[in-house]
Amino acid sequence: MARHYFARDFFRQMPNRLLARYFRERGLFAEFDFAAMKETKIDSLFEAWMALPDGERNRMDAEFREIEALSCEQGFHAIRDEARWRLRESEEAYAAFVEEMAGLDGHFERAMVTFLDHQEYWKGATLFCHADSLSYWRKRKGLPHVAASVHAEGRNELAAEISRYFRGVEGRGKNCVVEALRRGDLDYFFAYPEDYSQQSLEWIDEKFDRRQHKPAFEVVYVYSQRDGTLDVNCRESSKAVEPLQAMFAKAILKLPGLPPDPEDTRVYNLNQLAARGFQFVYEPASGIQRVAVKKLRFASKVVRGDRVTVEADANANPEAIYDLVEKVGKSIPLKLYNVSQVEIAAKVCVGEDARPKSVSFQITYPNSCSL
Repeated sequence: MARHYFARDFFRQMPNRLLARYFRERGLFAEFDFAAMKETKIDSLFEAWMALPDGERNRMDAEFREIEALSCEQGFHAIRDEARWRLRESEEAYAAFVEEMAGLDGHFERAMVTFLDHQEYWKGATLFCHADSLSYWRKRKGLPHVAASVHAEGRNELAAEISRYFRGVEGRGKNCVVEALRRGDLDYFFAYPEDYSQQSLEWIDEKFDRRQHKPAFEVVYVYSQRDGTLDVNCRESSKAVEPLQAMFAKAILKLPGLPPDPEDTRVYNLNQLAARGFQFVYEPASGIQRVAVKKLRFASKVVRGDRVTVEADANANPEAIYDLVEKVGKSIPLKLYNVSQVEIAAKVCVGEDARPKSVSFQITYPNSCSL
């Protein structure tokens, strides 16, 4: 879950010496005494910031949003992954980079130092961190273990296939660009087809007006040559997933067609989660602080289509769902029902400088998981 960005809070989180570097490298606040400003006491800096012209401030706001997005454990992991690939010819250089980053005081500092001193890692790290935040991936197994065509020829062919598909089916996607990145033993492909034209209400040069623009939507692929698997994320169109898989197989893997998808034989036994004594098991180093069931959906074994959904506030009381199930069970024979879906809420520590975040996900019978 993305954090809400506020410039004032960003200034409080960032060490003064790094704020000074950032602004002075842009020729700003040369007379401002950052050394005299107490850490987190940034009112005078914020006043100076608000006095800047809107256009100048907006450009830096965009950079601060990116920096804040990487100011967490997930962001630092993405930075390390991109650095490892960039420094793959020198283990010593990579070890030195990680040691430098580990010696800093927190993830805000690590993100800003990377932004200021290691720009070559920035784009890849931001894309990886974004991909890590996406949900509802669709996995395709059974692909041959062939190398991905990551060069311009393969990427351009994939872009043309994506554009042709969305133009024909949905009337959008006239233009498309595909970028490829390597992360460990995985190949990431980020495709940006052209979306429908949109109008938005905006303030432009202190005038309130409508602005027409053509945004891009996003398709993300993650391919594992070792495992022969392809993960696809296309939030804009779930029906497009299988055609998108076929396009990748043709353009990037150079296959004559998409191999059959092996049957997924996994079956989740969700009935266990309706029992009050169910225990979630996780490693202390995972950052997970607490896990609780917040919603249960029961499906009748007798009457097809009959369902009962029970939802409780797991934040106030992790056992609340079971208290509610017991009350419902007094009027509905839940023994005649199977649990067909469960929603789980977790508290996860994302870094020493950030509050634990809430993560919710659903598991649905027989084998679907939104995490």
